[in-house]
Amino acid sequence: MDEISSLIKKEEKRQWETLMLIPSENYASPEVRKAVGSVLMHKYSEGYPGRRYYQGNKFIDEIENLAIERAKKLFKVPHVNVQPYSGSPANFAVLAALLQPNEELMGMSLSAGGHLTHGHSVSFSGKFFKSVQYGVGEDGLIDYDQLEKLTQKQKPKLIIAGTTAYPRQLDWKRFAKIADSVGAILMADISHIAGLVAGGVHPSPVDYAHVITTTTHKTLRGPRGAIIMVTQKGLEKDADMARKIDRAVFPGLQGGPHDNTTAGIAICLNEALQPSFKKYAKKVVANAKTLADELIKLGFKLATGGTDNHIILIDLRNKAISGKDAAVLLEKAGIVVNYNAVPNDPNPPFNPSGIRLGTPAITTLGMGEKEMEMIAKWINEVVHEPAQAEKVKREVRKLCKKQ
Repeated sequence: MDEISSLIKKEEKRQWETLMLIPSENYASPEVRKAVGSVLMHKYSEGYPGRRYYQGNKFIDEIENLAIERAKKLFKVPHVNVQPYSGSPANFAVLAALLQPNEELMGMSLSAGGHLTHGHSVSFSGKFFKSVQYGVGEDGLIDYDQLEKLTQKQKPKLIIAGTTAYPRQLDWKRFAKIADSVGAILMADISHIAGLVAGGVHPSPVDYAHVITTTTHKTLRGPRGAIIMVTQKGLEKDADMARKIDRAVFPGLQGGPHDNTTAGIAICLNEALQPSFKKYAKKVVANAKTLADELIKLGFKLATGGTDNHIILIDLRNKAISGKDAAVLLEKAGIVVNYNAVPNDPNPPFNPSGIRLGTPAITTLGMGEKEMEMIAKWINEVVHEPAQAEKVKREVRKLCKKQ
């Protein structure tokens, strides 16, 4: 057996023996995995369906068109590009298409729960464009009144509404009103909540945003890829918006698309169109609320006091342990989370005060209220008594084997 094959087997074993609680991670279906590992990876397909720069793309065109039509149906949008390699390139493509270098964008700061590509100084989005960052109030919630004042003062050309560590629903209508008041383009990055939007348990930004980006893994349960969608509102603002974005993806940023990933995306979108997916999305949120409630009962302080979606952000400052130390300790117990900054965190990003966890993957495995209570109890045991890690690990493995 090749060494890589052996390592893949070990990673597979690790995934099935631990609790995958990082909210960015999920389990794709066997059908999605089969497509991603298929002969489609052999093909080169620069261009778009019907307009390729290589021959032999008859079936690739059909696959990409299926992915596009399924995304249009699922999210109810008029234009879709399924070629971005991942979320960050998708965001870059939108900014490159709709902004000139040094024009102003506004996004949520990383420390408040935003993403690097929303204007952080170390990212292309903060280096190539003039970036203004908005944050959250003392309660950890977006202060829309402050956001409106900042917008009126700065008058950005584009506003990004999106988060990576924000456990509450976003008010798309308020974002749209603020953006429209200064004529700004509103870009919704729904990478974390796409599956919740598709499942009807989080409001959709389609009627309010001009352009929407999302990854296709996380709550959507697909492969590592991304989608860019232009809404009817976007086309009404700029009839050429879709063409600009397509040209920014190819040839502006990328070469040939990853056809195997496109097929995986098409499959996961079809899965998300089924009634069972709505039940899944509803259960993801219900599990997150149960887990949050149980953690609060055990004395944990949660950012914003709870959750409306799949994310729970725990502030550990009252537990006398840093987020990084807690994440490392929990991994030893078979509970995989990530350390994360909390709002107004006094600690540096590499050793922040919090941990971030979520319920998409464990819900995919069929876990429910009873398991959420067990997980909260185990987290509490490990954080308060590190020596319990090995015992908890055995219990976690026992639970995982049942799924």
